[in-house]
Amino acid sequence: MTIKAIRDQSQPMRHIVHVRDHIISADGSVAEGGGDSGPSPHDLYGAALSACKALTVVWYAKHKGIALENVEVTTERDASDERKGVYRLAVSLHLTGELTDAQREELLSVAAKCPIHKLMTAVTTEITTVLA
Repeated sequence: MTIKAIRDQSQPMRHIVHVRDHIISADGSVAEGGGDSGPSPHDLYGAALSACKALTVVWYAKHKGIALENVEVTTERDASDERKGVYRLAVSLHLTGELTDAQREELLSVAAKCPIHKLMTAVTTEITTVLA
């Protein structure tokens, strides 16, 4: 799959990201010289984690017949030590429905195993960048 980021020259830094038939605006904050017309790449990184955890929990609950009504995932970013090699994402999972304490713990455990969580913590990602 190919993902493209194409510059929107009507803004100082904004890019339009194309993923299959979807488009996402990405931009830097005003402090970074952008127009804040979309989430930053750091925002999208955290958003990927939140979305993955939410989708994984919903899929698992449906698969197991767990009476999950709603899931809300909040991710807080602490990049204060990023330059020292530590980037912190604190995730809160809010679940509603007729759930037992055991089911809530099971869903929490499943959220920790979502594919993006694994990519961020347990996989070596190799990136190559070339001029086209």
